[in-house]
Amino acid sequence: MNRVFRTALAAASVPAALASSIMLLPLSAQAAPAGAQPAQPVTERPFERLIVGYKSSSLEASSDDAAASDTRGKAARVGKDLKLDRRLSTGAAVVDLGGKNTKDQAARTIEEFRADPKVAYVEPDLMMQPLAAPDDTDYAKQWDLFEATAGMNVPDAWASTTGTGVTVAVIDTGYVAHSDLAGNIVSGYDFVADSSRARDGNGRDNNPADEGDWVKRGECGTDLAGQPVPAKDTDSSWHGTHVAGTIAASTNNTKGIAGIAYNAKIQPIRVLAKCGGATSDIADAITWASGGTVSGVPANPTPAKVINMSLGGKSSCSSTYQNAINSAVGRGTTVVVAAGNSNDDVANYTPASCGNVVSVAASSREGNRTWYSNYGAKVDVAAPGGETRRATDTPGTITTPENGILSTLNAGATTPGAENYKPYQGTSMAAPHIAGLAALLLGKDKTLSPATVEQLIKDNARPLPGTCTGGCGAGLADAAKTVAAVGGTTPPPAGTFSNAEDVAIPDRGAAVTSSITVTGRTGNAPSALKVAVDIKHTYRGDLVVDLLAPDGTVYPLKASSSGDSAANVLATYTVNASTEVANGEWKLRVRDVAAYDTGKIDSWSLTF
Repeated sequence: MNRVFRTALAAASVPAALASSIMLLPLSAQAAPAGAQPAQPVTERPFERLIVGYKSSSLEASSDDAAASDTRGKAARVGKDLKLDRRLSTGAAVVDLGGKNTKDQAARTIEEFRADPKVAYVEPDLMMQPLAAPDDTDYAKQWDLFEATAGMNVPDAWASTTGTGVTVAVIDTGYVAHSDLAGNIVSGYDFVADSSRARDGNGRDNNPADEGDWVKRGECGTDLAGQPVPAKDTDSSWHGTHVAGTIAASTNNTKGIAGIAYNAKIQPIRVLAKCGGATSDIADAITWASGGTVSGVPANPTPAKVINMSLGGKSSCSSTYQNAINSAVGRGTTVVVAAGNSNDDVANYTPASCGNVVSVAASSREGNRTWYSNYGAKVDVAAPGGETRRATDTPGTITTPENGILSTLNAGATTPGAENYKPYQGTSMAAPHIAGLAALLLGKDKTLSPATVEQLIKDNARPLPGTCTGGCGAGLADAAKTVAAVGGTTPPPAGTFSNAEDVAIPDRGAAVTSSITVTGRTGNAPSALKVAVDIKHTYRGDLVVDLLAPDGTVYPLKASSSGDSAANVLATYTVNASTEVANGEWKLRVRDVAAYDTGKIDSWSLTF
């Protein structure tokens, strides 16, 4: 099914007085025949052992007999069958708990060790599980989610949020039943007022089922040159269902594809039918989707926090669109719009050029702006839209279907048939990537405003790895980085090297060190090398902290201070290390100059 969706009217044919009546069309540039598992939150699992780090000054730190004796004494006090199992390479002792214990069950034993002044730290010997990919059978074909070059880095966001509690309205052709989406569909509405175009015989109603948007050659009139629109018979696109699958297809259900916000809900709203969709219908749909009142239409029981509109036409943004969008945003709904597929400045297209929207350009698998995508100053961000053929290919030919965006679809040529999956390309496919990302953000923090959602997406985008002539906004959206930025947990910037191992700090003992090996840098360290330190300690005034360069040069970070009784060292120091070669082994050295208080190096990092 080869389709190039174009507007029926050129800009010159649209006087300002008629702008609100333009018929808008889906923004997929072409359809074509055509998918490592979400990083799941790690749940607590029973454990059988503890890891006990004894202070280096204690006999237990060096003597297995002493450690075994200490373990037996604690076993008697807590009434459990404890025994020394072995030593780790770090010198810590592994203590067998005599069977599987949850953290609560082992709490008394943990507290017994923790209360011992000879113990620097104690922690469960937890079982880690592989963070596998989804078991959806076509997930491997969804390069747009996970490929390093130009994927949107979605799996690394799933450990934090999957869009739970967020409704996304897909204002499009409606919904054709698909088992990979059914569990995430909530009630929507059919806003197509013209019953003849709607093909359901009754105009607006509460059934947003996609009746098919197939048309015969010339059935939608003629263009300015008198040519028939469309130029040839076209099949139904099932466009809204494809868009919805990208946002929230069911995931980990051993079939099909994975949705970006797979625990979000999709609200299908039908505005596109035979020959496209009317501005009046779409404006009402925007209002209703966001919880506003539309005359003659029942109130929306589940207003959407995100709207996706993968549709558009050639015109400047009309007051009708802008007013509807402003009202939706004022109600707290983020509006995402496809930039358009005419390889033109987005300023000439609506609703992508309207204010208060997130306007999305399409990028290819190689990380370039696609040949068809609109561009320009009004584009906010780019997302994978796919390229199943290039502009230089013969129109209608399918050259690289694997480089399109795979999603849920239907095999029916006109009316619905069997469900299936196919790749499309278009800014229609790029927009739902951003709508899905917005749902992930709101799933993590439902108080985020539309302006904040947009700014987070733009601030955390990365440069396109390829080219974008004309402008692609902030760059390629990065789901993991954007989600991590919610609540201030922005991931380390490029050029940051970290160590998160626990290193016990003995009281009044020898200095301990934690190492970071820096590779891949060129030249010397900067004159403002950042050293971020997280040390857990019950009396930080006892600590002396230094940075050791690869050549042994010492950079003092913190001196001891007997009057500083606060706990922990959580600080970022700036070091002028411009004479040091960046690559090599850097060390954080910590010494406790007093007795009684204990702690550990929890983590530290270098940012060049």
